[in-house]
Amino acid sequence: MAKKKLGIGILGCGRVAPYHYNAINQIDQCELVALCDSDKVRGKKAADENGVTLYSDYAKMLKDKNVDVISLCTPHGMHASQAIQAAKAGKHIITEKPMAMGLKDADMMIAEAKKNKVRLFVIKQNRYNPPIVKLKEALDKGRFGKLVLINTTVFWTRPQNYFDMDKWRGTKAMDGGVMMNQASHHIDLVHWMGGEVESVFAYGGTLTHSLEVEDTAVAVLKFKNGAMGVIQGTTCAFPKNLEGSLTVLGEKGSVKVGGFAVNKIDTWEFKDQSQEDEWVKQMKTEPPTVYGFGHLELYRELVNAIINGKDAMMKGEEGRKSLELIMAIYKSIETGKEVKLPLKE
Repeated sequence: MAKKKLGIGILGCGRVAPYHYNAINQIDQCELVALCDSDKVRGKKAADENGVTLYSDYAKMLKDKNVDVISLCTPHGMHASQAIQAAKAGKHIITEKPMAMGLKDADMMIAEAKKNKVRLFVIKQNRYNPPIVKLKEALDKGRFGKLVLINTTVFWTRPQNYFDMDKWRGTKAMDGGVMMNQASHHIDLVHWMGGEVESVFAYGGTLTHSLEVEDTAVAVLKFKNGAMGVIQGTTCAFPKNLEGSLTVLGEKGSVKVGGFAVNKIDTWEFKDQSQEDEWVKQMKTEPPTVYGFGHLELYRELVNAIINGKDAMMKGEEGRKSLELIMAIYKSIETGKEVKLPLKE
């Protein structure tokens, strides 16, 4: 008999973890039961605030029978090995982006989850933003006609002290640059809207920070459906986050979802008007940070998938798609050449 409530164990109590606590606590069929962090002071503070068991040893948390799902809120370079451990322990997995630092690791994660008959989810919370939901509905209904151009702009600021907070930040092995980290969700939206990418050409560089990775990059895409795309991202914007937007242009429609976190409709115009268009034009959300509100919807989807056996939008295979595009961007930056997809890593 399927469980009526899922016990969640979170690995990593850093910057993003509170968004998980808040989401879990709003869902009747989820319960936060355990936390694990190598930083004992930080871990104890989070465990005391949430009234749950604290582990300093991940292997011990994996043996906790009350934990059904492991939520990975750890440095990016740790996701693959930690997800594989969880799958072998029979735990479902939900991981923050990026799911891995390379396609080989992503494929191992997907394969291990299937082998052990557990579910693997990748967090792409911007897909659940109400303006993005409406944009995808319009696209799926064919309101744009032939697609022409898809653009995402991520003009954010991350001061040097942000990267200096932890040794893993700004490193190739554990973090990745603006394309792998800050623009990852936006790149996912570009792929989700535009479909399969035929090729990419990109430039990147470290312009104002002291990092191993790029703080600014641009990429030009050719989609298999004939449309073109542009991705531009930086953590050098002055003096604050200026824009996190997505624009879709077609022969019969133009939409821009703007704000600093793809959170409001800036443009909504179609040749064939619908009854709800005027209402949609006023749509916006006001998230306190760039993380938005999507974690709640993703945990609801997780519950529906695990308890009710439903398919999930953000399964591992879906998370792999945007990772492949990011890896192609990096390959183009490194080689100075156009890169064809699919990649062979």
